[in-house]
Amino acid sequence: IIRAGAGVNTIDVEAASARGVYVATCPGKNAAAVAELTMAHILALDRRLVDATTALRSGRWEKSTFQVARGLLGRRLGVAGCGSIGRLVLDRARAFGMQLFGWSRSLTDARAQALGVTRCATLQDLAATSDVLSIHLPLTDQTRGIVSRDVLAAMPPGAIVVNTSRAEVLDYEALAELVRSRGMRAGLDVLPEEPKSGSADCDAGIFADGVVYGTPHIGASTDQAQEAI
Repeated sequence: IIRAGAGVNTIDVEAASARGVYVATCPGKNAAAVAELTMAHILALDRRLVDATTALRSGRWEKSTFQVARGLLGRRLGVAGCGSIGRLVLDRARAFGMQLFGWSRSLTDARAQALGVTRCATLQDLAATSDVLSIHLPLTDQTRGIVSRDVLAAMPPGAIVVNTSRAEVLDYEALAELVRSRGMRAGLDVLPEEPKSGSADCDAGIFADGVVYGTPHIGASTDQAQEAI
């Protein structure tokens, strides 16, 4: 069984192993595509591109509303998970002049120095330091629900959260509440209970309030990434 991407959370590895079936993945081949989508979400959220376009499509010129943006220069980006995708996000954010912070279970001081990031001791420390938190964690027993309510609550008011990894690592209910109560913004490429088909109805609840943008799990969906895989 070959997973055309990274991670094996959609494969019953134990059952495969019991039957002598080999399982392999294609790690890193779609990393650039996911990193690009991550930056697209960050930029869109800061400048509210989706809302501005929606207003224009409905015939409204709302410059007074959408000319307000903080910008990315000098803002603090925290990357949770410094694997192949996380590293490429750091590279791209560096070009925007962001301050870079990182956390993962395997990130050492020496590795952080090589990456040009400040290492945070815990995920909660990373969240407290981040104006933008970008999640790039694999789904394992250790990471399931790891971006918890406490982690999200540690972020500054108005902070941005982007998840292009796995839905199960993030507490979406807590995120929805903090979007409403603390003005947080979110960019989501993955959702709980995603439809299995390419076109279907879905629960739009988390997108109902505040500045929450979404894409339907298309992080790896570029021609370049598919050819590489």
